[in-house]
Amino acid sequence: MCLGIPGEIIEIRQDRPDLATVAVSGVKRAINIGLLADDPPLPGDWVLIHVGFALSKIDEDEAAAAMEFLEDIGQSYVDEVAALRESDID
Repeated sequence: MCLGIPGEIIEIRQDRPDLATVAVSGVKRAINIGLLADDPPLPGDWVLIHVGFALSKIDEDEAAAAMEFLEDIGQSYVDEVAALRESDID
């Protein structure tokens, strides 16, 4: 099962504006935000992440609800966070 996980934008990289650092469940990781070029996220914004790419911007309430759901489904969530840890984009 592939999941989209909410993450909070921590910073936009100055040298690569298509990359941002996000925080997801205690993991900080660089992700690609290029798909959101029409409405780029800023630090403090929340995005839905899948396979190292931000797919859409979401609000904090949506992020909290998604995290609650994901934590309730168990192993699939654990697997997705593990995949995020391994998907460093530099």
